Amino acid sequence: MQVSEVIGRKSRALGEKLRKSLTKQAHLPYVGPISLWIIAFVFAPLGVMLYFSLLSAGDWGAIIHTFTFENYQFLFKGKYLTILLRTLGFAFAANMICLLIGYPIAHSIVAYGGRWKITLLFFIILPSWICFLVRIYALWSLTSYGGVINTVLLNLGLIEVPLAILGTPYIVMFGLVLTYIPYMVLPIYASLEGLDPSLLEASADLGATPLKRFLTVTLPLTKGGIFAGIILVFIPCLGAWALPLLLGGGKVMLAGNLIALHFTAVGNIPMGSSIASTLTALILLILYLCIKGGGKGMLERVA
Repeated sequence: MQVSEVIGRKSRALGEKLRKSLTKQAHLPYVGPISLWIIAFVFAPLGVMLYFSLLSAGDWGAIIHTFTFENYQFLFKGKYLTILLRTLGFAFAANMICLLIGYPIAHSIVAYGGRWKITLLFFIILPSWICFLVRIYALWSLTSYGGVINTVLLNLGLIEVPLAILGTPYIVMFGLVLTYIPYMVLPIYASLEGLDPSLLEASADLGATPLKRFLTVTLPLTKGGIFAGIILVFIPCLGAWALPLLLGGGKVMLAGNLIALHFTAVGNIPMGSSIASTLTALILLILYLCIKGGGKGMLERVA
């Protein structure tokens, strides 16, 4: 009897190992192509960029294949550091504005949208279906010296000379918020929609005020949506290039513009690669912190 039990246990263990092995092998045809795609189009370009960032540029844009950290030393001093900090400041400010505007919008749709929820979400997402450059040029035409805003104000006699809206940090910030606020609303809406109403009812029965219910129940349970929104807004703001170029008119230099300048006009590919590598490291750090804070599940729900 004991021998049969031992044989039975060993047979079951062997069968379990065989099942796991077959399961892993069955997944290989699906995981293999995805892994090759990620290696070829994500890790390989990042490796090339990191390699060039450790080189130096000679005359007429020639690349000197000698490893050096001078590019990173230049990056954290003088005007380079100023532009990098300005980029972080713009991305952080745009993120906070999107959060302060997007959370009430998402909450209002969930609480009062009723049967119009999908329609309201459709109108929030609709601008994202239009070409990014078309939206920027539309905003440019509205705010230029001879644009709609200045023309209306001049005709009404409210101003005597056209306002200098373009080429200021304010229009760049407005453009960032206007472009990326849907990406803040959607994950927060998803988290609010999945909130159990009985929790709010229970807190109300226990005597919690509306503000206390929001701070102790709603806000903690929707932090995943907030972190997901931060990821979806902060990353594109950090690498913004076309928007500050067109709306800022070259007067508002961000890290994305600095990278493009070194790769095209200056011809200093190693320096441009070092700036891009630094931004990539910052993005990875932000992703890690937000996902660790609870944004992973909500990102999967939004996707």
